[in-house]
This record gives sequence, structure tokens and C-alpha cells, in this order.
Amino acid sequence: MSVSIRFAGLATAAAVALGGAIAAPAAADEAPAPAPCAQQQAKVDKAEDALERVTAVFARQEARVAKAKKTVAQAEAGRERAAARRALAAAKQDRDETKATKRAQQQRLAKAQERLATCEAEQETTEASAQA
Repeated sequence: MSVSIRFAGLATAAAVALGGAIAAPAAADEAPAPAPCAQQQAKVDKAEDALERVTAVFARQEARVAKAKKTVAQAEAGRERAAARRALAAAKQDRDETKATKRAQQQRLAKAQERLATCEAEQETTEASAQA
């Protein structure tokens, strides 16, 4: 009995695999063509979202530096002031790293927008030549 179950399972697996292989090309033919420049637009959207997140992090880092500066100003001399200065230095370092990340993300966004504009310009020239 276990042998017949194995054969039945094997036959079912083969049928599913062959059915999937045959159905996939048919579905690919029926799929509508993607919108021109859709990939570039998706990358621009993704870059804009990432820039928003980095900008929010940068704002939090700026607030952290401001808070650390106040703490240093209010700290008494000695260990408390030294600890406050170390915290300020760490906050400034984090802010500077985030600032560099923000600048890089701005450049990524600019490049993505440039690629999108190029694609859209190519689409316009293609459509204009097709109509002529």
C-alpha cells in the first residue's frame, strides 16, 4: 500500500509541475505590457521614501545634538561635564554620519529622477516618430 501511495504522490507532483510549465507561457502571452518607464518611476518613488526616512533621522540627530549642548552647558565641572562632553561628541558623530547618508540619498534621488526624465524623453520621441 505504501508503494501505491508513493506512485500516486509522484504522479501528482509530475502533473502539477507539467501543468505549471505549460500554463506559465500562456499567462505570459496574456499579460499586458508594462507601462513605459514604470521601473524608473518605481525607483524614484523608492528613493524619495528613503530620503524622507533619512531626513527624519537627521532631524532627530540634530535635536539630540542640541540637547547634548544644553546638557554640557548645565553640567558641573568634573566627571559630569566630561560625560556630557563625550555624549555631545557621540551625538555630533552620529549627526555627521547621518548627514553624509542624507547627501548620498539626495544624489541617488537626483540620478533616479534623471533616468526617469531620460526615459520619458525617449518615449516622447518614439511616440512622435511613430505618429509621423
